[in-house]
Amino acid sequence: MGDIPDSHPRKDSLLARAKLTEAAAEGLLAESAMIAHGRGEAFDYLLGEKTSESASQAIRETAARLLNAERPVISLNGNTTVLAGEQAIRAAAILECPVEVNIYYRTPARMEKLISSLKEIRERVAKEEAPSAWEGSQWSDSVNSIEILGANADGRIEGLEGPRAICSSRGIEAADAVLVPLEDGDRCEALIALGKQVLVIDLNPLSRTARMAHVTIVDEVGRAMTKLCQALSENPLVSHWDNDQALRDALAIMAEASNQI
Repeated sequence: MGDIPDSHPRKDSLLARAKLTEAAAEGLLAESAMIAHGRGEAFDYLLGEKTSESASQAIRETAARLLNAERPVISLNGNTTVLAGEQAIRAAAILECPVEVNIYYRTPARMEKLISSLKEIRERVAKEEAPSAWEGSQWSDSVNSIEILGANADGRIEGLEGPRAICSSRGIEAADAVLVPLEDGDRCEALIALGKQVLVIDLNPLSRTARMAHVTIVDEVGRAMTKLCQALSENPLVSHWDNDQALRDALAIMAEASNQI
């Protein structure tokens, strides 16, 4: 894709599409990846392609719960690795937690490519200027120490069958809080049944994932993960969170947008 001027109203969306198209050509994504992204874009249009106040509050609550967890883990699929891999690595460095590649359409080739991509991202992020409150060497050490899990599928998610049950014993299986920036209702339900905190990013407030999660961020994954990194650095406190109200807030924004047509 040629240069897109900053003045283009949909520059971020076009860049995201280009990233996914390139990643698909390189074999990182399943054939259904673009369908899933397009579905999310439709909801994002109705949100005005910006982070709402309700979503901002959900991001702070998610940050608080991740910081409060003893064994948090960030779960990534193909799309989120491509669209928010850098932000996920930054968040994992702040939390000092692992990142696990966990995909439904699992093949050795896809897993190798996604894990290799995250390792390259980890190297780049380690060389970045350290965030405020971090010294350069301290930040670099924290980033480089992030475990990137998924290659060794030695764990199981009880209550699931088939590919969705596969996980890492040191990642999702051992976690007490899982950030799941994708729609996956079966896995969300199983993780909650196991007593884990499930924190999701899902543009569809009507999905089973969004409705079942402890905290749902109704926002585009790249925006949300960028703001999550900021929130993690601010050390927010866990609140009495009403996730149903957060979903109603998102639906109200979408309904208002549709009424303006």
